[in-house]
Amino acid sequence: MQDKQGKQTDMITDVNKAQEQSLHLFVVLSRAFNWTSAHVQKDIREYGLNPTEFGVLELLFHKGRQPLQQIGDKILISSGNITYVVDKLEKKGYLLRKPCPNDRRVIYAELTQAGEQFLQEIFPKHREKLAEAMSGLSPEEKEITITLLKKLGKSAEMNFVDK
Repeated sequence: MQDKQGKQTDMITDVNKAQEQSLHLFVVLSRAFNWTSAHVQKDIREYGLNPTEFGVLELLFHKGRQPLQQIGDKILISSGNITYVVDKLEKKGYLLRKPCPNDRRVIYAELTQAGEQFLQEIFPKHREKLAEAMSGLSPEEKEITITLLKKLGKSAEMNFVDK
């Protein structure tokens, strides 16, 4: 009987170790994210933008004209916030709304010439700041980290249950 009890204790200890390790990973991951995000947000603020505005501009810069509805999905913000952000960026002269010629319900956002020039100017500097924030890892470590974080993200997504 002691043998079974010993195995049960070992299994509980292993479960506790795995849970503690997961907790530690979460803390380390959160701290790393917070510090790298702090670098990015500081950089973005220097250009007179907030992270959401920059996300919209960056999406349009790299992907071209986008339906407003899809912008929210791609940068993970609500449709109400998209309207507010697009209004602000339109007032700054960086983008404009264009109706879809085939479907009146669809409105596109696209960069203006001023928005395009602005992103062409700031994006290389932004990439440098990102590289600086990530400079603690070698190129090989970055590739390994990318692979592992994708695996973690997919696993977390698959195991997510919205209750």
